[in-house]
Amino acid sequence: MLAITLGTLAYMAPAASVQRLRLGYFPRCCLLILVMIPGIGREVNGAQRWLPLGVITLQPSEFAKLAVLLYAAGYLVRQEEAVRHHWSGLAKLIAILSVVAALLLLEPDFGATVIIVGVVVGMTFLAGAKLVYVLAMLAAAAMALAFLVLSAPYRMKRLTAYQDPWADPFGSGFQLVQSLIAFGQGEWWGLGWVTASRSFLFAEAHTDFVFSIWSEETGLIGATAMIALFVMLIARVLNIGWRAAAQQRLFEAYVCFGAALMFAGQAFVNMGASSGLLPTKV
Repeated sequence: MLAITLGTLAYMAPAASVQRLRLGYFPRCCLLILVMIPGIGREVNGAQRWLPLGVITLQPSEFAKLAVLLYAAGYLVRQEEAVRHHWSGLAKLIAILSVVAALLLLEPDFGATVIIVGVVVGMTFLAGAKLVYVLAMLAAAAMALAFLVLSAPYRMKRLTAYQDPWADPFGSGFQLVQSLIAFGQGEWWGLGWVTASRSFLFAEAHTDFVFSIWSEETGLIGATAMIALFVMLIARVLNIGWRAAAQQRLFEAYVCFGAALMFAGQAFVNMGASSGLLPTKV
């Protein structure tokens, strides 16, 4: 119900009004600070990423993703010439992105950080920034993320467990092993709705391993259908973005590009981690 309400309001909001709300995006990012204040944020599994609000719990990083996406779209429109021809045109955007990324890493939420950085870098490329600038941003982000992984023992442990989960099937590799078993048990047509035998074994079955549960219940056919639906959604959003760009409605175009990249990134990370193609979230 909340999603439908917010979606309806977003649909009704004029794009020009959304574009003008530059400073309105920052309170959403400030929610990232609230979750780290003792007594306000809720800690789950060693990470303090949630804000309890009565019967619901919010994850501020989701609001931060949207805020950064909208801000980046507006910035790329306002600084179009500078972004395309000068490195200095990207400086302010990179600075804001770095602050948000730092707040996310303090929670810590490594996965959300990767998604947000990837989306903004992709948007700058689609906005016409020089390839050398985009590659420099990617290289800097890759080095920073590699340092974060290497400097945290628990992240390194998850990375090595992903490479061979069967080496410790009841310890560090437990989640991935159960996920792979779920895929196998689903076979072609699945076990049926609400019959997944692995759902009670995952720490976060409804989020990090939801694709595993879906595949166990609906089989290879259902998993393939889910991937196809995501591909169709992303292609549709990109198509709308290209059409908006052709009409010089650049803000709408960049929002579409960012949304498509976000959908693609989150789907790829979730499906890749649950199927063993990527490490589980670190």
